[in-house]
Amino acid sequence: MRKQEAPDLGILASRTLFRVQKELFTRLAEEGHPRLRPRHGAVLAYLDEEGSRATDLAAQSGQHKQVIGTLVDELVELGYVERQPDPADRRAKLIVPTRKGLDQMAKADAIMAGIEAAHARAVGEEAYAEFKRVFTLVARRPSAESQ
Repeated sequence: MRKQEAPDLGILASRTLFRVQKELFTRLAEEGHPRLRPRHGAVLAYLDEEGSRATDLAAQSGQHKQVIGTLVDELVELGYVERQPDPADRRAKLIVPTRKGLDQMAKADAIMAGIEAAHARAVGEEAYAEFKRVFTLVARRPSAESQ
């Protein structure tokens, strides 16, 4: 009850994340990707079509490299990605989406565009654009500890 009337940034951010994830993954399941879970977003949301290094995925998602490795293992098993040698550095591996992974990425992008459009309609295009601009600034801002 103490944060009901005036939720802090952490509560607002988590509520937003969980609601978006629930809608996204429910819709992805309906569109042919029922075995994906929100945790897989740490890889799939940041994965480039031509492939990404696990270290880059870890940095972009804020997850530890070991967590990304586990998620990549799961996604390989589910048929969404494969590991390939990085042509720029033969010692490194790229995580590359399969045809199934590319299908999921396209559907997720379309679903997210629809979610955003619905929010923009609900609060007004200008208000949503301003919200997203400010939310982006807050998300990119260095943590208070580092200042």
